[in-house]
Amino acid sequence: MDVRSLRYFIAAYESGSISAAARRCHVAQPSISTALAQLEERLGAPLFERHRRGITPTEEGHRLYPLARRVTEDINAITQIFHTPVPPTPVRLGLMRSLGANRMTSLLKEYIAQGNSLALTLVNPEERCDARIIGEQDVSPGEAFQPIWHDSYRLALPSGHPLGLKRTVTVADLEELPFIWRQPCAAMEQLATVLNAAGVRCQVRARLRTIEYTLGLVAAGVGASLVPAWPEILARPDVQCRSLDGLDIHQTIGVAYSTRQAMPALLPLLQLGRQAWESEEQA
Repeated sequence: MDVRSLRYFIAAYESGSISAAARRCHVAQPSISTALAQLEERLGAPLFERHRRGITPTEEGHRLYPLARRVTEDINAITQIFHTPVPPTPVRLGLMRSLGANRMTSLLKEYIAQGNSLALTLVNPEERCDARIIGEQDVSPGEAFQPIWHDSYRLALPSGHPLGLKRTVTVADLEELPFIWRQPCAAMEQLATVLNAAGVRCQVRARLRTIEYTLGLVAAGVGASLVPAWPEILARPDVQCRSLDGLDIHQTIGVAYSTRQAMPALLPLLQLGRQAWESEEQA
């Protein structure tokens, strides 16, 4: 029994699904499934019941969870006790807006944990920085790019909006539709190009920068907007999301860094990015 298997078990227990645990641990889904199967074989008992909507811990799984937490916490404590302090390595990381708080928090937590004494400073991507998490379309000459996530977009409507009765919404349906415009946003720019080509004009009721405020105004009934199809957004009860018929609006998010030489402190971030991208491709 190894610590990694216990960490994967904890992620699966707390997430409620193999795919969510894989995203949280930044590994491919088969890695989680294999680790859980080996752990169940070692213990001689099933730890989860598998079903279409995810996994549910068995009685044995509930018994193992507090023990697994205690073991991993003790190992972390031992590591910290015998760890020789080193001066923190300063890293300036530029973040584009609207990356998603849940996934960015998880990624940064893993990066700091693996980065061996980092002093991380988050800045706007236009400022001086060692690396940037941005859309692929914004990569500059002289930068390499490691993809992390692929975001597709949906039309967000207030709960109960008449367009919510349609499975998909057409571009023509957006004519004179009250709209919350978010900028800067590459997906919004793609939508603007399509609207201009079709001669369709929406009623822009507000211009914002963040997805959080945008969703708040949509939920309040101020207007519709274009938002990424993140699970936490699709699950909101006060917003209904619909596909735009015939439109594939998307962008790839990743780490952009200098092609001359990636500083060693960035290597754990690039590795986490590769793992997340491989997990997303297999999902």
